[in-house]
Amino acid sequence: MSTALEINNARFNQEAIDWDSNKKHVESVAKAFEAITRLVPAFQDGTSKNLDVLEIGCGTGLLSFLLAPHVRSLVGVDTSDGMISAFNAKVGALPDDYTVNLAAVNVLVQEADDVHVQGAAAALASRRGESGHDTPYRFDLVVSHLTLHHIPSMPGIFSTLLQCLRPGGWIALTDYEDFGPEAIAFHPEDKRPGVERHGIKKDEVLEIIDGTGFNKVRVEEAFVLRKEVEAEDGKPAREMDFPFIICLAVRT
Repeated sequence: MSTALEINNARFNQEAIDWDSNKKHVESVAKAFEAITRLVPAFQDGTSKNLDVLEIGCGTGLLSFLLAPHVRSLVGVDTSDGMISAFNAKVGALPDDYTVNLAAVNVLVQEADDVHVQGAAAALASRRGESGHDTPYRFDLVVSHLTLHHIPSMPGIFSTLLQCLRPGGWIALTDYEDFGPEAIAFHPEDKRPGVERHGIKKDEVLEIIDGTGFNKVRVEEAFVLRKEVEAEDGKPAREMDFPFIICLAVRT
């Protein structure tokens, strides 16, 4: 029997080539970018260019490429070969005079010292002229969008993210909210296999983050995405509003 990870990878490998042409994907990422840059202090106080960012579930790089001009570096990770290939194709298509400060690696991050992440961070540091870095790389900000609902163990991922951060580093993670039984409609029925949870419960994720050891924990509505859902259980195809939350916290 295929695991949830294998099912997800097969789906996202197939969808990668057309991912960026989906207007709702682009809209939700734009709204996530707005929420992150509005709520993470470095984007408001003019210090974001000092940020080294880790993005979990970077996909084709929709969020990565929005963030890249505003930060020092960004390492994206994803478990889908197809998504990483699409990301790298976009990097390869950048103008010759563009200073590339982002990279993507195909890996399931389960520890802060993962060699793939460390290698990508080291390569970006070398590209900007840094050398002699003799301790493992850590990040100032971890972001993700529509990734948490695919992760089997939320306590596990938050523990890993805490270790990935420098002291004073932030997490800013966006996903759709589990607001009740109708939240399942976010995914069409044929895309539900492999989905770990149909949205994120505010109180549950708040308790998990706080229990991991983060400080200044906030879980709040970030935006609402209106999208069409398919006919199901006697209800016609229709448009629904899906609230998205953002999980914010600091490692002190």
